[in-house]
Amino acid sequence: MKHLLKICAFVIIFVILTVSFSNSYTRVNLDNIAVVVAMGIDKDENNKIKVCFQFTNPSSISESGSSETASSVLKSVDASSISSAVNSMNSYLGKELTLAHCKLIVFSEELAKEGIGDIIYTLMNDAQVRPSCNVVVSKCSAEYYINNSKPILEPLISKYYELFINSNLFTGYTSNATLGRFFDNMICQSCDPFAILGGINLQLENNSEIVPNNDESSDISNSASLSGSTVSENVGLAVFKEGILVGELNAIETLAFMNIGNQLKGFLISVPSPHVENQNIDIYLTPSRNTKIDVSIVNGSPYIKINCKYVGQIYSMTNDSNYLDTDVLERISQACNRYLEYVFTEYLYKTSKEYKSDINAIGKTSLKLFPTIEQYEEYGWREHYQDSFFEVTVDTNVKSSSLLSDS
Repeated sequence: MKHLLKICAFVIIFVILTVSFSNSYTRVNLDNIAVVVAMGIDKDENNKIKVCFQFTNPSSISESGSSETASSVLKSVDASSISSAVNSMNSYLGKELTLAHCKLIVFSEELAKEGIGDIIYTLMNDAQVRPSCNVVVSKCSAEYYINNSKPILEPLISKYYELFINSNLFTGYTSNATLGRFFDNMICQSCDPFAILGGINLQLENNSEIVPNNDESSDISNSASLSGSTVSENVGLAVFKEGILVGELNAIETLAFMNIGNQLKGFLISVPSPHVENQNIDIYLTPSRNTKIDVSIVNGSPYIKINCKYVGQIYSMTNDSNYLDTDVLERISQACNRYLEYVFTEYLYKTSKEYKSDINAIGKTSLKLFPTIEQYEEYGWREHYQDSFFEVTVDTNVKSSSLLSDS
């Protein structure tokens, strides 16, 4: 009996080890899956969509752990839907695609103008696609954008897709626009969706001479004044009305969006000098509190008050600067207030009047004005937002350079 038990135990252990270490074809076997890190969606000539998938090639990474950039593989397929494209690619590769690690979804501007609402619903309905992946609208084709997205400081393209968006925390020139947030804003009655605006700098690609832009805040993807080998850009925002692309924001307009939405830790701006004509002063501003938004309804139209407060430090200095004088600093603070009030007001009227889109979700602040959700829906915030009037006030306390003020 004991001998029989030993045999049974041996057989069970053998079976467990065999199954555990078997190289059989299973769904979780890495040899049988293709990991997608980015997906691009373009409009096809035959009213279909062209879907491109970017895969990393792990074998290209140096075994010694060097900083050699890992290559990627880009494949495209024409299909009637996302699901059909995935199925066709599975057949072509002989592997099963997984979208569980997809970091970026890129739509071409042409397709976005026609509407991407149905595709967003499809992607959100896919259990593999993570809501945290970022959404980009490219001013060129999505395939061309992905093919020219080449990291400089990261060995893996997937890591680059995770990190490039972090620049929004200290520049304000783009925003973290995820698939989940896009979907939530699209179905919301109080706001509208947005996406990262991407593109390719053709000047860099053609190695032509770069003409410096005197106002970097007017930069936008496809036109920023940059030099170097990287040609992909992510500057500005794509503005949507529900699921349809209606416009775009440049760098300074995106900065206004980020400030009103309390999404910045700090940012650098160039303010016209109140003392010297045609000269700017570089000031780093830090919000001293969250932006206050107050909404009221006047004669049926939204009347929106926005108040922002900042502390600033002067970055640009000259030999004749008198930035330790309190009167000088007060005039600079006032100049900063006027400049930001103008920028924020222009942004708000552009998005409300021209684009008719509430990407800052100001409508959520107006909910308290209506006793019931039925009354709010009857009012129709999305339709009335274009009739809004704005009053923007900015309070800035600019200090001299910290090194000089402490000396």
